[in-house]
Amino acid sequence: MRVRGVPAWVDHERLLGPGPWSPVDDALTAELALTAAADVAARLRGVGLDGHLLEMEVTPELPRAAVRAARTEDARRRRDPTPGFERPGARLDDEGRWSLTPEALALALGRRAAGRLILDAGCACGGNTIGFARAGCRVIAVERDATRLALARHNVRLYGVADRVRLVHADALEALDAAPDALIFVDPPWGVDWSRTRTTVDDLPLLRALLDTGRALWAKVPPSFDTSTTPGARASAWFGERAGDRQRVKFVLLELDAARS
Repeated sequence: MRVRGVPAWVDHERLLGPGPWSPVDDALTAELALTAAADVAARLRGVGLDGHLLEMEVTPELPRAAVRAARTEDARRRRDPTPGFERPGARLDDEGRWSLTPEALALALGRRAAGRLILDAGCACGGNTIGFARAGCRVIAVERDATRLALARHNVRLYGVADRVRLVHADALEALDAAPDALIFVDPPWGVDWSRTRTTVDDLPLLRALLDTGRALWAKVPPSFDTSTTPGARASAWFGERAGDRQRVKFVLLELDAARS
C-alpha cells in the first residue's frame, strides 16, 4: 500500500496504523494484510489534509467484499467519537453539538498553554475556555452572541472554574485592546459545509482578521486547512481518543508568534 500527501506534522503511524511504514519517493509504503489495507483505505477515503486529498494505491487491488466490510466497520466505529462535554447538565446549542472541541482535547490544549493568560476570541458555549481554565490558565472569554454567552456562563459554573474566567459580551476584535499581553485563541466558525478537501484562511474571516493584528495566536482549524495560507504558522494534528476517532485528525492547531516591529 502507498499513501501520498501525509504532511510531515501529522503522526503518520497514528493516522495509518501499524505498518511499518517507510518513506519511498513522495509516499509512505507498507506491506499489509488484506483486512488492514482495506481498513486504511476505508478510513482515509475522502480525507483532506493540508489542502489536498490523500492519495492511496493498493497492489493488488482490494476485493470488493473486503472494501465493503471495511467501510461497514468504519461506519460502526464512527458511532463512538470522543465526547464533547462529559458532565451531565452542560448546555449546548445546535452549532455547539457538532463544533464543540472534545473535552479531553480542550483540556490538553489548556495544559499546552502552561498557565498563560488566554483571550478566547469567540468562546461560544465555553468548551475551550473551560479546558484552558481547568489547566490553570486565566481566561478572558469573549462572545458577541448573548445567548451563547449565557450557555458559556452556565457551563463555566458547572465545571467550577468561574474564578479563572472573565466572560465578556463583545465583538472579539473590539476586545483585544483590553488584554494586550494575552495569547489569543480562536476556534473560528467552520460552517456545516466546510470543505473536507481544502480550506484556506480566506474561508475563515475571523482568523484572517485576527492574523492582521500581529498578536501571538493559536487557532483551531479544520484538518483540510492549507497551512501555506498562513506563513510562519507551526501546525500540529490533534487526534481523538475514542475508537471512532483515535486514528482521525479532529483538528489542526496553528501556533503563531507575535509579529516583531
